[in-house]
Order: sequence, then C-alpha cells, then structure tokens
Amino acid sequence: MPLIETKYEHITIDEKGVPFIAGTTMKVVELVAEKIAYGWNPEELHLQHPYLTMGQIHSALAYYYDHEDKLNKDIEHRLQKVMQYKISKLTPLKERLKARGLL
Repeated sequence: MPLIETKYEHITIDEKGVPFIAGTTMKVVELVAEKIAYGWNPEELHLQHPYLTMGQIHSALAYYYDHEDKLNKDIEHRLQKVMQYKISKLTPLKERLKARGLL
C-alpha cells in the first residue's frame, strides 16, 4: 500500500486519502473522535493508547486542527452511519413482531 508523506512527521495518508498515525492502524479521525467524545487532553489520550507516543498524538491533533472541517465532516458521516444502522437493525422482538405481521 503506497503511502504519501506529509509535513506532519507522524502522519501518513493511504491511497484513499485517509490519514493514519504512522506505524499504526489508527486513523487520525478515531483519535480525534475520542478527544471530542470524552474531552481527553493529549496526556489522557496517551493513557488510553500507551503504544502511541506523545509526538504521534500531538501530530495527529495538529493534523486535525489544520484539516478540521474535512475531519469533522468525516466524523459526522460516521455518526450518521451508526445511527442508520441502529435504526435499521432488527431486535429479536422486532423480528418476532415482523414475522407475525405486526410490524
């Protein structure tokens, strides 16, 4: 998989244009989503992900702040997909009701 170097030392971008933390399988958007959801600062992110260096975390956050609009749209798109899945997923009760023609 060819990677494109960036001006962010610890960030690589795959062939689909998705930014990853270099040397890991973690997408920048995943780390940022945790920061937003839990309000974690870089030190707290490091406690949750001790395999990431502080340099990697700060580089991912710098990348985010420089590309905030694009990554926020990605986060929103991911949340919408989760919500659509939750709505469309049939629970066992819904399945029984649908099988009986009650739903």
